[in-house]
Amino acid sequence: MKKPALILLLLTAFVIVKGQNTPFYKDIQHFKKQDSINFPPKKAILFIGSSTFTNWKDVNAYFPAQTIINRGFGGSSLPDVIRYVEDIVYPYHPRQVVIYCGENDFTGGASADAVVERVAQLLKLIRKKYPRIQVTYISIKPSPSREKYWSLMQEANAKIAAMISKMKRTSYINTYDAMFNTDGKIMTDIFLSDNLHMNAKGYAIWAKIMEPYLINR
Repeated sequence: MKKPALILLLLTAFVIVKGQNTPFYKDIQHFKKQDSINFPPKKAILFIGSSTFTNWKDVNAYFPAQTIINRGFGGSSLPDVIRYVEDIVYPYHPRQVVIYCGENDFTGGASADAVVERVAQLLKLIRKKYPRIQVTYISIKPSPSREKYWSLMQEANAKIAAMISKMKRTSYINTYDAMFNTDGKIMTDIFLSDNLHMNAKGYAIWAKIMEPYLINR
């Protein structure tokens, strides 16, 4: 084998190995495989973010009038979604992008301001490709297992809502408050046994709040 060809082969192998070692690489490859078999329709509503969306496997049943593409991947934080924006957003030509992400950032040590800045960066990247579509951000939820982060989550939610209020074609959905009882205590019966992920009752609460914000064809 000639030297240039050998160098090219080694570089290709290096890129492949490096990619496989990147967090959530397999999740993204799974999405690409799905797309190669049956590519989603254009002008759908695209859900991106972390496991709250990943686990919403019957999301289309909650919004039967909509076509929804779910590209949430579990355990992800905002830097992960930002890293893969060209893979999970750019190919689909959606009419709306709905984001749920940021909760995992706090367990990684991020401050409220850091989360706000990451949301701003993600919005900017989406706008770079799709300047005129609707983009919607869902408030970071108060999971019981992460109660020690609630004050940071509330701070981030308030700042994100204020930031988004100044943006065109961008909306913020407050699901946070609806997850508490009238006595101010969190609804524990809307979560799975891990006190982190929601059950069907929790998703039903979200769906009712989200419905008016989803753009019809």
